[in-house]
Amino acid sequence: MHRIESRIRAIPDFPKPGILFRDITPVLGNPESMAVAIEALASPFHASGISAVAGMEARGFIFGALVAKALNVGFVPLRKPGKLPYEVKKIDYDLEYGSASLEVHRDAVTRGDKVLIVDDLLATGGTALAACELIEALGAEVISCAFLIELNGLGGRERLAPRALHSVLNY
Repeated sequence: MHRIESRIRAIPDFPKPGILFRDITPVLGNPESMAVAIEALASPFHASGISAVAGMEARGFIFGALVAKALNVGFVPLRKPGKLPYEVKKIDYDLEYGSASLEVHRDAVTRGDKVLIVDDLLATGGTALAACELIEALGAEVISCAFLIELNGLGGRERLAPRALHSVLNY
């Protein structure tokens, strides 16, 4: 894990004063650390029967698609409104600094699918919870949520309960 952690930059006061932003782009820029990060995200789920991985725009696309490839399953993009060309299901949710929405194609998953939600970071859990609720609204089962980084003490883990959660690094 040192290969991953040593590449994560801590940027103070971004996106606003008082926030310490954990920048994962250097992890992605190094093939070795990126490979270690993807395997660390995917490894608990190789034998879990997952049929799809869903990732939230934007960094969840990067990690989610790579985890889907590692697990040999399809990838489901959860997008900002107006970006998907087919019929969508939408969910609105609150963030710690505003509100947002996610959309998914109505036929992206079906009843009986077992889905892993993947994103780069878990903080307060608003986006991850919305992703879970969106997938579940289509009849699929969220097997777990997986994050490269979990920020402890911000309530994200508690907000996602009772869903299973996997974090590679904790701060």
